[in-house]
Amino acid sequence: MTTLFGIKNCDTVKKARKWLDTNQHSFDFHDFRIDGLDEEKITHWLSYIEPAVLVNRRSTTWKQLSDAEKSYFEGDTLGQEAKQILLQQPTLLKRPILEKGEDVYVGFKEQHYSSIFS
Repeated sequence: MTTLFGIKNCDTVKKARKWLDTNQHSFDFHDFRIDGLDEEKITHWLSYIEPAVLVNRRSTTWKQLSDAEKSYFEGDTLGQEAKQILLQQPTLLKRPILEKGEDVYVGFKEQHYSSIFS
């Protein structure tokens, strides 16, 4: 099972979806804003992906966080407070997030997807 997570109007997500369609790879699309997220999913991703890779510190949403909220994202692990912020503000996650079987990948580069699906 392959699932692509993101936001439907994100340009990078659009590119990933187009690549998957063009290369005839079936997948489910999960829109963070419409379909939501749960803590179990975020915890699962963090077992594969480091917080520094998963959290988009260049996003507008990140810039709008208070210094106190940003402090929850320091270090190599994310605590309950940071996970709750991610649940409330899923646009803090880098996009897209691809689950292929048990593997998890963040971002989209055509060459990388080609190797994942080879």
